[in-house]
Amino acid sequence: MIVKDAAVLSARILLVAAIALTLTFCVRSSSSDDPVGTSARPSAQERGTAQGRGTAAGRENTNGSQAAFDAAASYAREIGSAAVLALHDGKEVFSFGNTSRKYMCHSIRKPLLGALIGIYVERGAVDIGSTLEELDVDDIPPSLTPTEKQATIRDLLMSRSGVYHEAAGEHPSMVAARPERGSHAPGTYFYYNNWDFNALGTIFEEASGRGIFEAFGELIAAPIGMEDYSTADCTYVLESSKSEHPAYFFRMSTRDLARFGLLYQNGGRWDDAQIVPAEWVRESTSVHTEVRSGSRGDPYGYLWRIIPEAAGVGRGFYHTGLGVHLLAVLPDRKLVLVHRVDTDREFSITWSEIKTLMEMIAEACAPPE
Repeated sequence: MIVKDAAVLSARILLVAAIALTLTFCVRSSSSDDPVGTSARPSAQERGTAQGRGTAAGRENTNGSQAAFDAAASYAREIGSAAVLALHDGKEVFSFGNTSRKYMCHSIRKPLLGALIGIYVERGAVDIGSTLEELDVDDIPPSLTPTEKQATIRDLLMSRSGVYHEAAGEHPSMVAARPERGSHAPGTYFYYNNWDFNALGTIFEEASGRGIFEAFGELIAAPIGMEDYSTADCTYVLESSKSEHPAYFFRMSTRDLARFGLLYQNGGRWDDAQIVPAEWVRESTSVHTEVRSGSRGDPYGYLWRIIPEAAGVGRGFYHTGLGVHLLAVLPDRKLVLVHRVDTDREFSITWSEIKTLMEMIAEACAPPE
Protein backbone atom coordinates (compact mmCIF):
# COMPACT_ATOMS: atom_id res chain seq x y z
CA MET A 1 0.00 0.00 0.00
CA ILE A 2 1.06 3.64 -0.46
CA VAL A 3 2.17 4.92 2.93
CA LYS A 4 -0.51 7.10 4.52
CA ASP A 5 0.73 9.91 6.72
CA ALA A 6 -0.23 13.27 8.20
CA ALA A 7 2.32 15.13 6.10
CA VAL A 8 1.29 18.75 5.73
CA LEU A 9 1.47 20.39 2.34
CA SER A 10 2.63 23.95 2.07
CA ALA A 11 1.90 24.03 -1.64
CA ARG A 12 -1.64 25.41 -1.91
CA ILE A 13 -0.72 28.13 -4.39
CA LEU A 14 1.55 25.77 -6.28
CA LEU A 15 -1.19 23.20 -6.63
CA VAL A 16 -3.77 25.70 -7.79
CA ALA A 17 -1.40 27.19 -10.35
CA ALA A 18 -0.48 23.79 -11.75
CA ILE A 19 -4.08 22.69 -12.11
CA ALA A 20 -5.13 26.00 -13.64
CA LEU A 21 -2.47 25.65 -16.31
CA THR A 22 -3.95 22.39 -17.51
CA LEU A 23 -7.13 24.21 -18.50
CA THR A 24 -5.59 25.53 -21.70
CA PHE A 25 -5.43 22.00 -23.06
CA CYS A 26 -7.83 19.79 -21.21
CA VAL A 27 -11.20 20.97 -22.46
CA ARG A 28 -12.29 17.95 -24.48
CA SER A 29 -9.06 17.73 -26.45
CA SER A 30 -8.47 14.05 -25.79
CA SER A 31 -9.82 11.30 -28.01
CA SER A 32 -13.13 9.64 -27.27
CA ASP A 33 -11.30 6.40 -26.47
CA ASP A 34 -14.28 4.13 -27.01
CA PRO A 35 -14.14 1.39 -24.33
CA VAL A 36 -15.80 -1.24 -26.54
CA GLY A 37 -13.27 -3.80 -27.70
CA THR A 38 -11.46 -7.02 -27.03
CA SER A 39 -8.57 -7.89 -24.74
CA ALA A 40 -7.04 -10.03 -27.49
CA ARG A 41 -4.57 -8.31 -29.79
CA PRO A 42 -5.95 -8.36 -33.38
CA SER A 43 -3.95 -10.66 -35.63
CA ALA A 44 -1.79 -9.29 -38.43
CA GLN A 45 -4.42 -10.53 -40.87
CA GLU A 46 -7.20 -8.74 -38.96
CA ARG A 47 -5.14 -5.55 -38.84
CA GLY A 48 -4.57 -5.81 -42.53
CA THR A 49 -8.33 -6.06 -43.19
CA ALA A 50 -9.43 -3.88 -41.92
CA GLN A 51 -19.49 5.83 -8.47
CA GLY A 52 -17.93 4.96 -5.59
CA ARG A 53 -18.95 7.30 -2.75
CA GLY A 54 -16.36 7.11 0.03
CA THR A 55 -15.04 9.87 2.26
CA ALA A 56 -12.24 12.38 2.34
CA ALA A 57 -9.27 11.58 4.53
CA GLY A 58 -7.29 14.22 6.38
CA ARG A 59 -5.03 11.46 7.73
CA GLU A 60 -4.80 13.00 11.20
CA ASN A 61 -3.68 16.28 9.67
CA THR A 62 -3.36 18.56 12.67
CA ASN A 63 -2.61 21.61 10.53
CA GLY A 64 -5.27 21.14 7.87
CA SER A 65 -8.98 21.37 8.58
CA GLN A 66 -11.01 18.16 8.56
CA ALA A 67 -14.07 20.30 7.90
CA ALA A 68 -12.39 21.57 4.74
CA PHE A 69 -11.57 18.02 3.66
CA ASP A 70 -15.18 17.04 4.27
CA ALA A 71 -16.37 20.02 2.23
CA ALA A 72 -14.12 18.95 -0.64
CA ALA A 73 -15.53 15.43 -0.44
CA SER A 74 -19.06 16.80 -0.44
CA TYR A 75 -18.32 18.94 -3.50
CA ALA A 76 -16.66 16.02 -5.29
CA ARG A 77 -19.80 14.00 -4.72
CA GLU A 78 -22.00 16.85 -5.91
CA ILE A 79 -20.19 17.39 -9.22
CA GLY A 80 -19.82 13.69 -9.98
CA SER A 81 -16.18 12.91 -9.25
CA ALA A 82 -15.76 9.16 -8.89
CA ALA A 83 -12.41 9.17 -7.10
CA VAL A 84 -9.71 11.67 -6.17
CA LEU A 85 -6.28 11.07 -4.68
CA ALA A 86 -3.53 13.50 -3.66
CA LEU A 87 -0.07 12.30 -2.64
CA HIS A 88 2.77 14.29 -1.17
CA ASP A 89 6.15 12.59 -0.97
CA GLY A 90 4.39 9.28 -1.55
CA LYS A 91 2.00 9.83 1.34
CA GLU A 92 -1.75 10.06 0.95
CA VAL A 93 -3.06 13.43 2.13
CA PHE A 94 -6.51 13.39 0.52
CA SER A 95 -8.68 10.55 -0.73
CA PHE A 96 -12.24 10.54 -2.01
CA GLY A 97 -14.37 7.77 -3.45
CA ASN A 98 -13.46 4.21 -4.20
CA THR A 99 -9.82 4.50 -5.23
CA SER A 100 -9.61 0.75 -5.92
CA ARG A 101 -12.36 0.74 -8.55
CA LYS A 102 -11.05 0.57 -12.09
CA TYR A 103 -12.08 3.22 -14.62
CA MET A 104 -11.20 3.68 -18.26
CA CYS A 105 -7.99 5.72 -18.53
CA HIS A 106 -8.87 7.11 -21.98
CA SER A 107 -5.95 9.22 -23.24
CA ILE A 108 -3.83 8.63 -20.15
CA ARG A 109 -3.03 5.41 -22.05
CA LYS A 110 -0.36 7.38 -23.90
CA PRO A 111 2.17 7.98 -21.10
CA LEU A 112 1.57 4.38 -19.95
CA LEU A 113 2.76 3.14 -23.35
CA GLY A 114 5.51 5.74 -23.32
CA ALA A 115 7.04 4.17 -20.22
CA LEU A 116 7.23 0.79 -21.98
CA ILE A 117 8.84 2.33 -25.03
CA GLY A 118 11.48 3.90 -22.79
CA ILE A 119 12.34 0.52 -21.30
CA TYR A 120 12.86 -0.98 -24.75
CA VAL A 121 14.85 2.01 -25.94
CA GLU A 122 17.34 1.29 -23.17
CA ARG A 123 17.36 -2.40 -24.13
CA GLY A 124 18.29 -1.43 -27.66
CA ALA A 125 15.15 -2.95 -29.18
CA VAL A 126 13.68 0.42 -30.14
CA ASP A 127 15.55 3.19 -31.95
CA ILE A 128 13.44 6.34 -31.94
CA GLY A 129 15.39 7.59 -34.95
CA SER A 130 14.02 4.76 -37.11
CA THR A 131 11.63 5.75 -39.89
CA LEU A 132 8.28 4.17 -40.69
CA GLU A 133 9.80 3.01 -43.97
CA GLU A 134 12.65 1.24 -42.17
CA LEU A 135 10.14 -0.39 -39.84
CA ASP A 136 7.83 -1.39 -42.70
CA VAL A 137 4.91 0.46 -41.11
CA ASP A 138 2.03 1.26 -43.44
CA ASP A 139 -1.76 1.40 -43.33
CA ILE A 140 -4.84 0.48 -45.34
CA PRO A 141 -5.49 2.40 -48.58
CA PRO A 142 -4.98 5.18 -49.10
CA SER A 143 -1.64 3.88 -47.85
CA LEU A 144 1.19 6.02 -46.53
CA THR A 145 3.08 8.09 -49.06
CA PRO A 146 6.87 7.92 -49.44
CA THR A 147 7.10 11.27 -47.63
CA GLU A 148 4.90 10.12 -44.73
CA LYS A 149 7.04 7.02 -44.35
CA GLN A 150 10.01 9.25 -43.50
CA ALA A 151 8.42 10.03 -40.12
CA THR A 152 10.46 8.66 -37.24
CA ILE A 153 9.37 7.06 -33.99
CA ARG A 154 10.50 10.28 -32.32
CA ASP A 155 8.13 12.25 -34.56
CA LEU A 156 5.26 10.00 -33.46
CA LEU A 157 6.20 10.39 -29.79
CA MET A 158 5.97 14.17 -30.25
CA SER A 159 2.72 13.81 -32.23
CA ARG A 160 4.43 15.42 -35.22
CA SER A 161 4.45 12.58 -37.75
CA GLY A 162 2.74 14.46 -40.56
CA VAL A 163 0.65 11.31 -41.16
CA TYR A 164 -3.00 12.33 -41.28
CA HIS A 165 -4.54 8.96 -42.02
CA GLU A 166 -7.79 7.96 -40.31
CA ALA A 167 -7.31 6.30 -36.94
CA ALA A 168 -9.20 4.25 -34.38
CA GLY A 169 -10.62 5.97 -31.31
CA GLU A 170 -10.70 9.48 -32.71
CA HIS A 171 -12.94 12.08 -31.07
CA PRO A 172 -15.00 14.07 -33.62
CA SER A 173 -13.03 17.18 -32.66
CA MET A 174 -9.82 15.43 -33.67
CA VAL A 175 -11.30 14.45 -37.01
CA ALA A 176 -12.45 18.03 -37.61
CA ALA A 177 -9.01 19.42 -36.78
CA ARG A 178 -7.04 16.83 -38.76
CA PRO A 179 -4.90 18.49 -41.46
CA GLU A 180 -5.07 17.37 -45.07
CA ARG A 181 -2.86 14.48 -46.09
CA GLY A 182 0.54 15.76 -47.21
CA SER A 183 -0.01 19.26 -45.81
CA HIS A 184 2.93 19.07 -43.37
CA ALA A 185 6.24 17.23 -43.63
CA PRO A 186 7.17 14.79 -40.84
CA GLY A 187 8.52 16.49 -37.74
CA THR A 188 7.37 19.99 -38.67
CA TYR A 189 3.86 20.34 -37.24
CA PHE A 190 2.16 19.35 -33.98
CA TYR A 191 -1.29 17.79 -34.24
CA TYR A 192 -2.66 15.69 -31.37
CA ASN A 193 -2.91 12.59 -33.51
CA ASN A 194 -4.43 9.24 -32.63
CA TRP A 195 -2.75 7.71 -35.68
CA ASP A 196 0.62 8.45 -34.13
CA PHE A 197 -0.40 7.04 -30.75
CA ASN A 198 -1.96 3.88 -32.19
CA ALA A 199 0.92 3.22 -34.59
CA LEU A 200 3.32 3.49 -31.65
CA GLY A 201 1.44 0.60 -30.06
CA THR A 202 1.98 -1.52 -33.16
CA ILE A 203 5.65 -0.50 -33.33
CA PHE A 204 6.19 -1.39 -29.68
CA GLU A 205 4.63 -4.82 -30.05
CA GLU A 206 6.61 -5.60 -33.19
CA ALA A 207 9.87 -4.51 -31.54
CA SER A 208 9.29 -6.24 -28.22
CA GLY A 209 7.42 -9.31 -29.40
CA ARG A 210 4.95 -8.72 -26.57
CA GLY A 211 1.45 -7.40 -26.05
CA ILE A 212 1.21 -3.92 -24.52
CA PHE A 213 -0.90 -4.94 -21.55
CA GLU A 214 1.10 -8.04 -20.65
CA ALA A 215 4.36 -6.09 -20.90
CA PHE A 216 2.97 -3.32 -18.72
CA GLY A 217 1.81 -5.82 -16.12
CA GLU A 218 5.18 -7.56 -15.89
CA LEU A 219 7.55 -4.62 -16.31
CA ILE A 220 5.70 -1.85 -14.46
CA ALA A 221 2.53 -2.87 -12.60
CA ALA A 222 4.06 -5.80 -10.70
CA PRO A 223 7.40 -4.17 -9.77
CA ILE A 224 5.75 -1.05 -8.32
CA GLY A 225 3.07 -3.02 -6.51
CA MET A 226 -0.06 -1.98 -8.37
CA GLU A 227 -2.89 -3.54 -6.41
CA ASP A 228 -5.69 -3.74 -8.95
CA TYR A 229 -4.12 -3.98 -12.42
CA SER A 230 -5.23 -6.85 -14.64
CA THR A 231 -4.68 -7.39 -18.34
CA ALA A 232 -8.25 -8.73 -18.48
CA ASP A 233 -9.51 -5.18 -17.93
CA CYS A 234 -7.60 -3.78 -20.88
CA THR A 235 -8.86 -3.73 -24.45
CA TYR A 236 -7.83 -3.25 -28.05
CA VAL A 237 -10.23 -1.55 -30.45
CA LEU A 238 -9.73 -2.19 -34.14
CA GLU A 239 -11.70 -0.03 -36.57
CA SER A 240 -10.64 -1.89 -39.69
CA SER A 241 -12.45 0.47 -42.07
CA LYS A 242 -10.21 3.29 -40.84
CA SER A 243 -6.82 1.80 -39.99
CA GLU A 244 -4.95 -1.44 -39.40
CA HIS A 245 -3.52 -0.05 -36.14
CA PRO A 246 -5.82 -0.66 -33.17
CA ALA A 247 -6.17 1.64 -30.22
CA TYR A 248 -5.20 0.15 -26.85
CA PHE A 249 -7.21 1.08 -23.76
CA PHE A 250 -6.15 0.66 -20.14
CA ARG A 251 -8.63 0.36 -17.30
CA MET A 252 -6.98 1.17 -14.00
CA SER A 253 -7.78 2.17 -10.45
CA THR A 254 -7.08 5.61 -9.03
CA ARG A 255 -4.55 4.29 -6.54
CA ASP A 256 -2.68 2.38 -9.26
CA LEU A 257 -2.53 5.50 -11.46
CA ALA A 258 -1.15 7.36 -8.45
CA ARG A 259 1.58 4.74 -8.14
CA PHE A 260 2.50 5.28 -11.79
CA GLY A 261 2.66 9.03 -11.14
CA LEU A 262 4.85 8.40 -8.11
CA LEU A 263 7.16 6.25 -10.24
CA TYR A 264 7.69 9.21 -12.58
CA GLN A 265 7.99 11.64 -9.67
CA ASN A 266 10.91 9.51 -8.50
CA GLY A 267 12.60 9.54 -11.90
CA GLY A 268 11.46 6.04 -12.86
CA ARG A 269 12.82 4.46 -9.69
CA TRP A 270 10.85 2.34 -7.21
CA ASP A 271 12.60 1.41 -3.98
CA ASP A 272 16.00 0.11 -5.10
CA ALA A 273 15.00 -0.73 -8.68
CA GLN A 274 15.15 1.48 -11.76
CA ILE A 275 11.90 0.53 -13.49
CA VAL A 276 11.81 3.15 -16.25
CA PRO A 277 15.19 4.53 -17.34
CA ALA A 278 15.89 7.84 -15.59
CA GLU A 279 17.13 9.41 -18.82
CA TRP A 280 13.91 8.43 -20.58
CA VAL A 281 11.81 9.98 -17.80
CA ARG A 282 13.82 13.17 -18.12
CA GLU A 283 13.68 13.22 -21.92
CA SER A 284 10.02 12.31 -22.27
CA THR A 285 8.93 14.94 -19.75
CA SER A 286 11.02 17.71 -21.33
CA VAL A 287 9.56 20.20 -23.78
CA HIS A 288 9.91 19.09 -27.41
CA THR A 289 7.04 21.09 -28.87
CA GLU A 290 6.19 24.62 -27.81
CA VAL A 291 2.65 25.94 -28.07
CA ARG A 292 1.95 27.55 -31.42
CA SER A 293 1.14 31.24 -31.29
CA GLY A 294 -2.60 31.79 -30.90
CA SER A 295 -3.36 28.13 -30.12
CA ARG A 296 -4.45 26.44 -26.93
CA GLY A 297 -2.41 23.88 -25.10
CA ASP A 298 0.65 23.43 -22.96
CA PRO A 299 4.00 22.28 -24.41
CA TYR A 300 4.36 18.61 -25.36
CA GLY A 301 7.10 16.13 -24.54
CA TYR A 302 6.95 12.47 -25.52
CA LEU A 303 3.34 11.48 -24.77
CA TRP A 304 3.17 13.93 -21.83
CA ARG A 305 1.93 17.52 -21.57
CA ILE A 306 4.45 19.76 -19.81
CA ILE A 307 3.53 22.47 -17.27
CA PRO A 308 5.26 25.67 -18.44
CA GLU A 309 8.03 27.27 -16.40
CA ALA A 310 5.85 30.37 -16.10
CA ALA A 311 3.74 28.49 -13.55
CA GLY A 312 6.53 28.87 -11.03
CA VAL A 313 6.03 25.35 -9.67
CA GLY A 314 9.23 23.74 -10.93
CA ARG A 315 9.11 20.71 -13.19
CA GLY A 316 5.64 19.40 -13.85
CA PHE A 317 3.85 17.25 -16.39
CA TYR A 318 0.43 15.71 -16.81
CA HIS A 319 -2.01 13.95 -19.07
CA THR A 320 -5.76 13.97 -19.23
CA GLY A 321 -8.38 11.52 -20.40
CA LEU A 322 -11.58 12.68 -22.07
CA GLY A 323 -11.00 16.05 -20.44
CA VAL A 324 -12.14 14.78 -16.99
CA HIS A 325 -9.50 12.27 -15.91
CA LEU A 326 -6.23 13.75 -14.70
CA LEU A 327 -2.80 12.42 -13.75
CA ALA A 328 -0.49 15.28 -12.79
CA VAL A 329 3.06 15.02 -11.43
CA LEU A 330 5.12 17.84 -9.91
CA PRO A 331 8.46 16.21 -9.02
CA ASP A 332 10.04 19.31 -7.50
CA ARG A 333 7.08 19.55 -5.11
CA LYS A 334 6.81 15.78 -4.58
CA LEU A 335 3.16 16.04 -5.53
CA VAL A 336 0.94 13.60 -7.46
CA LEU A 337 -2.72 14.31 -8.26
CA VAL A 338 -5.29 11.94 -9.73
CA HIS A 339 -8.91 12.71 -10.60
CA ARG A 340 -11.36 10.15 -12.03
CA VAL A 341 -14.88 10.14 -13.42
CA ASP A 342 -17.09 7.15 -14.17
CA THR A 343 -17.11 7.64 -17.93
CA ASP A 344 -18.88 4.32 -18.47
CA ARG A 345 -22.08 6.26 -17.83
CA GLU A 346 -23.38 9.72 -18.61
CA PHE A 347 -21.57 12.55 -16.86
CA SER A 348 -21.82 16.34 -16.83
CA ILE A 349 -18.77 17.37 -14.81
CA THR A 350 -16.79 20.29 -16.23
CA TRP A 351 -13.13 21.16 -15.99
CA SER A 352 -14.05 24.36 -14.14
CA GLU A 353 -15.66 22.22 -11.44
CA ILE A 354 -12.63 19.95 -11.29
CA LYS A 355 -10.41 23.01 -10.88
CA THR A 356 -12.59 24.27 -8.04
CA LEU A 357 -12.35 20.87 -6.36
CA MET A 358 -8.56 20.88 -6.64
CA GLU A 359 -8.46 24.35 -5.08
CA MET A 360 -10.59 23.09 -2.18
CA ILE A 361 -8.25 20.15 -1.64
CA ALA A 362 -5.25 22.50 -1.71
CA GLU A 363 -6.95 24.78 0.82
CA ALA A 364 -7.58 21.84 3.12
CA CYS A 365 -4.00 20.60 2.85
CA ALA A 366 -2.40 24.00 3.55
CA PRO A 367 -1.24 24.92 7.05
CA PRO A 368 -3.14 27.69 8.87
CA GLU A 369 -1.85 31.20 8.38
